[in-house]
Amino acid sequence: MKQNSKPKIVVIGGGTGLPVLLRGLKKRPVDITAIVTVADDGGSSGRIRNEMEIPSPGDIRNVLAALSDVEPLVEEMFQHRFNTTNELSGHSLGNLILAALTSITGDFVHAVQEASRVLNVHGKVLPAANQSVVLHAEMEDGTIVSGESKIPFSGKKINRVFLTPEVIKPLPETIRAIREADLIVIGPGSLYTSILPNLLVPGLGEEVCNAKAKKVYICNLMTQAGETLGFTASDHVEALYSHMKRPFIDIVLVNNEEIPVDVQNRYKEELAQPVLFDVDRLISLGLEVLYDEFISFENGYIRHNTEKVASIIYSLLNKSPDQMAQI
Repeated sequence: MKQNSKPKIVVIGGGTGLPVLLRGLKKRPVDITAIVTVADDGGSSGRIRNEMEIPSPGDIRNVLAALSDVEPLVEEMFQHRFNTTNELSGHSLGNLILAALTSITGDFVHAVQEASRVLNVHGKVLPAANQSVVLHAEMEDGTIVSGESKIPFSGKKINRVFLTPEVIKPLPETIRAIREADLIVIGPGSLYTSILPNLLVPGLGEEVCNAKAKKVYICNLMTQAGETLGFTASDHVEALYSHMKRPFIDIVLVNNEEIPVDVQNRYKEELAQPVLFDVDRLISLGLEVLYDEFISFENGYIRHNTEKVASIIYSLLNKSPDQMAQI
């Protein structure tokens, strides 16, 4: 890290978890690059992707909104979802804007850059790939389920996930950001459908594994039916290692706050339960384990506490490995 320059943090993920972390990080004096999955094929994103043959815009839209610095009404407008009886129904205005900018500029990455400028985004937002990709899951019984939105509803246990087409090129800007990073943060987010679709882009995952920067994994608070039912924290890590064919994470952030019974009961309807943080197993995998009370509550559901997680991530930038172990 050069003197008098902002430390560089690369954050990798998608879904609802990534924007939560970014809203806290953007308040810190850091240079943020968010690498975002484009494998979503459901809802408005899926319709736009199929009709225009462009990368899925939904997760990108959420990250742009999280990192934006505009009037609340502008962000609300960007995130607005139409509820009508015509073809607009279900579409998010932000998705349509990104689709329009792609048509105008002829390039999805350029469209994201222009949207970033309009929304006064803190940092850079980069799609994991500048093309439409499809996520597939091979189940334990050998069957293949295709499509990110279909995988969690297969009713079967996932053995591995993979992308098509076979030839997918990561962006040069993405590779450069990973190589220059002072810290790489993975998650929080759905293990198989938000995090791994980024790391499975050929070249991108390898760069993360080989990067000189410390790699931090923010483990999920709850398991997810159809993806990680019954998973412990170490199961999440080992799934990442299995797909990358090597260990590559240095630090794992886990929650040690008790989740209220009434909240757990609500999640039971989704066949979800608190992730068991098997600290001894994590340590045996060679990981530094940082744990704290990370939970915030929104409408009866739990999320990572934006400010607390961002504060811990920021604190890691100026600490040696020995100091990290003491947090």
